[in-house]
Amino acid sequence: MDKATSSVATQKPIIGGATKSAKSSGDRRSSFIVFCLLPTTLLLLGGIGQHVWHYGLPMSVAQLTTQLELHWLEGFALVPQPCSTDCRVHLIESIPVGLYQSSLWSKQSIADSWLHLLDKANSSVNIAAFYFTLRSSDSEFLDADDSQGRNVFEHLKQLESKGVNLQIAVNGPQSSTQDTVELAAAGAKVREVDLNAITGGIVHTKLWVVDQKHFYLGSANMDWRSLSQVKEVGLLVEDCSCLAQDAYRIFEVYWSIGGGTNGSLPPYWPARLSALSSSQNPLHVKFNGVPAQVYLSSAPPQISARGRSDDLSTILSVIGDAQKFVYISVMDYLPLSEFQEPLRFWSTIDTALRAAACTRGVQVRLMVSCWKHSPAPMFIFLQSLLVLNRPPLQCDINVKIFTVPSSAEQLEIPFARVNHAKFMVTDRVVYIGTSNWSENYFTHTAGVSLVVNQTGSEVGKGQQTLQSEAEELFLRDWRSQYASEVSLDSVQVSCRTV
Repeated sequence: MDKATSSVATQKPIIGGATKSAKSSGDRRSSFIVFCLLPTTLLLLGGIGQHVWHYGLPMSVAQLTTQLELHWLEGFALVPQPCSTDCRVHLIESIPVGLYQSSLWSKQSIADSWLHLLDKANSSVNIAAFYFTLRSSDSEFLDADDSQGRNVFEHLKQLESKGVNLQIAVNGPQSSTQDTVELAAAGAKVREVDLNAITGGIVHTKLWVVDQKHFYLGSANMDWRSLSQVKEVGLLVEDCSCLAQDAYRIFEVYWSIGGGTNGSLPPYWPARLSALSSSQNPLHVKFNGVPAQVYLSSAPPQISARGRSDDLSTILSVIGDAQKFVYISVMDYLPLSEFQEPLRFWSTIDTALRAAACTRGVQVRLMVSCWKHSPAPMFIFLQSLLVLNRPPLQCDINVKIFTVPSSAEQLEIPFARVNHAKFMVTDRVVYIGTSNWSENYFTHTAGVSLVVNQTGSEVGKGQQTLQSEAEELFLRDWRSQYASEVSLDSVQVSCRTV
């Protein structure tokens, strides 16, 4: 073998080693790429799959791209904002003139609470409302005191001069525009939300959000009568930006609908409107120093953004969670599709109450309102519940009707002198809502509610849970002279008015 051959021969192992080294390096690079890309690919595929499951198959690639761009990618860009969880909460109410002696009326009034919020406002006030009639415009009712409503109205007018942005999302089309037109002239931004054209319902929500730090939620409409002639119950929550920011997202849904031009809902809601609380993921806060788990729910599902608990499921969950008692105060209770033709039986909540009382032995107390606008079929359904407490069943269920006493003059005030509250309290939680209890309020009409659970929380001296406050309020009304038993002997119900 000559030198050249020997040289080549000696170089062969070197070439083979270099090849193995290059191959090993390539394998490492491939492994690194796979290691980096595989989780990302799986995450992307999983996200797209979840997106399709939630929103359905897109009509086109362009639509999917738009959805991912405006929802998914927006979600990546959202940075959680620091927020406060050490909150103050007040159970508040409106007591109609002449209903209770002052000794039985210890709660802060809704009128004072609204004024308090407006005085605290620094940057923004967002209001979702059924309608705006804070001033009595009927000359024949000038004797009725609308001063509280007028005071609230004047405070709203002054917000713009204080540098506070006022946004109002109101059910549309409005039957009376005097208040909103005047507020718009003073600088407010007003949008009518024509939900009837989209879901077949209305905006029945009563919600205020102030500076995304404080909020009000309850049964009271933006109406002077709701402050002096109608019995109302609500919540004032202060210094609670974690929860107020979530309430603002519900308002933003209405605002978005009101700003639309095509009379339809988007196929998806952007990530910035996704729920910050739900029944599965409640917020952990302190209410007046007592730990609480809280979440907001809304109706109908069509306008609930991603992660939002729907109101009907929330009510069923609260009833199903009760171990000792369920106390309900609501204006109308009707297991029917009240505003649809043909009329249809709807037993969802009714069945849950029957099961609670007759299957689980839970004490059920249902208090509804009786006034000139009460639906006549309601009392038949109430009797069908009440009969369950007779032998041999003897289910622990009782029903009463609450009538606000009225003079002849007070009876002339339209849509007044009624218990308009919408809340439920059990041995475990309190639920404050804005909806009456018939099908359409949960399937077509916009409403909102707050659930507070302080079960097992340590309560210090001088402290009280919101649940125990709501229980006391309910029992005050239940045991009062204004709450009467429903008779099983007659289907004719006469509401006492004087």
